[in-house]
Amino acid sequence: MAAVDRKVMRWLGAALLSGVASLCFGLPAAAPAYAQSPEEDKKPLLLTANQLIYDRDLNKVVAVGGVQIDYGGYKLVAKRVEYDQKTARVVAIGDIEMIEPTGNRVYADKLDVTDDFANGFIDTIRIETTDDTRLVARKGRRINADELVLEKGVYTACQPCKDHPEKPPLWQVKAERVIQNGKTHTVRLENAQFELFGRPIAWAPVLELPDPTVKRKSGFLFPRMSTSQNLGFGMSIPYYQTITPHMDATLTVTGYTAQGALLDAEVRNQFKYGLHTLHIAGINQMDNGRFTDGTSDAEEKTRYAVSSKADFKINPRWAFGWDALVQSDNNFARTYSLFDADETTHTNQVYLSGLGRRNSFDMRSFYFDVQDADPDSNEEKKQAVVHPVVDYTYIHPEPILGGQLSSTVNFQSLTRTTTDRVRRLDGIDVPDRFQGIAGTSNRFTTEAEWKRTFVVPGGLLLTPLLAARGDGFYLDTNSVPSSYNYYDGSDAGRSMLTAGIEARYPVLVTTANASHVFEPIAQVYARPDERLAGRLPNEDSQSFVFDASNLFERDKFSGFDRVEGGTRANYGLRYTGTLDSGYVFRGVFGQSYQLAGKNSFAADDLVNAGANSGLETRASDLVGSVGVAAPMGVTASFGGRFDQKSFEIQRTDSTLGYNSKKLQTELTYTQIAAQPKYGYPTEGQEIQSTTAVKLKDFWSVYGSATWDLKANVMSRNTFGFSYDDSCTVFEIGFSQTRDPDDKSANDWSIGARLSFRTLGDINVGDSNAPKFN
Repeated sequence: MAAVDRKVMRWLGAALLSGVASLCFGLPAAAPAYAQSPEEDKKPLLLTANQLIYDRDLNKVVAVGGVQIDYGGYKLVAKRVEYDQKTARVVAIGDIEMIEPTGNRVYADKLDVTDDFANGFIDTIRIETTDDTRLVARKGRRINADELVLEKGVYTACQPCKDHPEKPPLWQVKAERVIQNGKTHTVRLENAQFELFGRPIAWAPVLELPDPTVKRKSGFLFPRMSTSQNLGFGMSIPYYQTITPHMDATLTVTGYTAQGALLDAEVRNQFKYGLHTLHIAGINQMDNGRFTDGTSDAEEKTRYAVSSKADFKINPRWAFGWDALVQSDNNFARTYSLFDADETTHTNQVYLSGLGRRNSFDMRSFYFDVQDADPDSNEEKKQAVVHPVVDYTYIHPEPILGGQLSSTVNFQSLTRTTTDRVRRLDGIDVPDRFQGIAGTSNRFTTEAEWKRTFVVPGGLLLTPLLAARGDGFYLDTNSVPSSYNYYDGSDAGRSMLTAGIEARYPVLVTTANASHVFEPIAQVYARPDERLAGRLPNEDSQSFVFDASNLFERDKFSGFDRVEGGTRANYGLRYTGTLDSGYVFRGVFGQSYQLAGKNSFAADDLVNAGANSGLETRASDLVGSVGVAAPMGVTASFGGRFDQKSFEIQRTDSTLGYNSKKLQTELTYTQIAAQPKYGYPTEGQEIQSTTAVKLKDFWSVYGSATWDLKANVMSRNTFGFSYDDSCTVFEIGFSQTRDPDDKSANDWSIGARLSFRTLGDINVGDSNAPKFN
């Protein structure tokens, strides 16, 4: 008899818990049987009550007073639980509370369910999920095992007010009836209304949504809105369509008050190893006169674009993909902010990359789409078509002569249709700069490097280094004026052998509440002069800034088209300090010196890459950087380059910031001295500032500005405010852009976002609101 009782109790606990879960969440449930499987029988069931009654005459099992059931990760408490074997019903009464294994909580006054869970009732139900959503209903019914009906349902993702819990939440959705259909996997809301601050603002007689078990379902998505000076107000209505289990699409119609209807289709196809996205958009503009005269925006009426993006993970080491954009004119995607391709220059590329434990491979081809609204696309025609550029690095797994041996390979092949010649400015006696030569150029580079670090008694670290590099060029390019001494052959070779040594002597100084590391560093690299210095095409070494970050680099050029030659010494001091109070200090200061041979940075170059860099003289400019981080959130940094004779500032980057829960702010000042040989005839000064202040009760204000001090132009400014609590986000911001050199880029826009957590977002452009940590 006792054994039978234990089986009944186990069945009762499993039945009751499954019934609650089935009724409240619409979960499928199978009726438990007296004959448990061995696995189920091993699950511990804990049932405690003040009184447990087993009535053989009435065929009832009754648990009374402080009933607690723990089974299979579910926990339930109630005042009274009954199981009537004659009517095959389970009833729980009084302050019912159940906790699911996921952490969701269910509260109810009474539960009455059949033992097969096909039908049942529940009174005064309240569900609280782990993501702080709440569902309340007056009554619930389960019908024929596949339909759940809630009467007078209310749903919200907002927490109740702590001071006044009787007040309605910020927003909630009410419905006369909520019907979840297990066969169609839909949730139907009848006579539904959306309330904001306790007042109804939207109503629908019937609203049907997919239930939580559905990952994808066709239907309309939340509309998006935008506004701008040239396009007017825009309303986007997207429709989502499932095609196959691995393919779907979104069709969006956007109506602009100034330019008409924009059609936008996006098709996504998920493969086993990656994702491909195809994007198509087009418009027939109504009012071209809103755009600046003489631009492609003003001249083109029918505009369209096609974008294809793919990323495939072939295996854990190899990846392949592409990003291609084709458009009717060179500014359509930028003007209408399409395909995440609204930058000034969009980079089309196809790539293959691999990464191993000691080697890496990357091969890419590029086409640069300059979106500057020039109808003739003059700047785009000057850009190179790269086909391809290949990078390979390898580190030998075993020490060679006790040191590390590594190798690098680079191959670059490109074609340009129009020579990119930057004419000299009036009144400035400097030669024209050739940023690219029309024709085809190919270069193959390979380099091997060996280095080993020795620790000398006393703590001195010595690192000898040997490197050998070879470059091969095949050129089919147009000629340039003879005064530039450009190499006019079709092939060329270049080699560079380097022997170097680095000495570092870190000194640790400790006090009662701080530690400091002072590290003097000295390097000497001996090598021959750079062959054909400045006479070969320079495509990947044009961008060059000498500062503390590259002071101790063996080759300070940014790419492979140039190589540093001659014997050079680098020396300086590196410092790191830490206080027990949380302050951290860092600093680097030093100089470079050309000991012998020809200075590559002083050699004439088609783009004057080393001119005005601070390295073109025998003794370089002084470079340094300092920074401090305080525990209260303050950070400050300063980096600069100083003339080696007059100590006059040639370049500086200074940043001051503060970050806390209430305030985020950063101020950056950049100053660059005139570099006439490098294309910048006047000094440049710019201030960038961003600030966000969090006010009381979830409100915050923010703003940012970029100010060109020399031109006395506010090139970009943004300001706005936002509200963000646990369930609702509201943001609105204004931004304005001014470009003295590109009038077509001058525009203003207003962005806003209204987000109801778990329901969706309504967007109007981009509010540019920052996020507090």
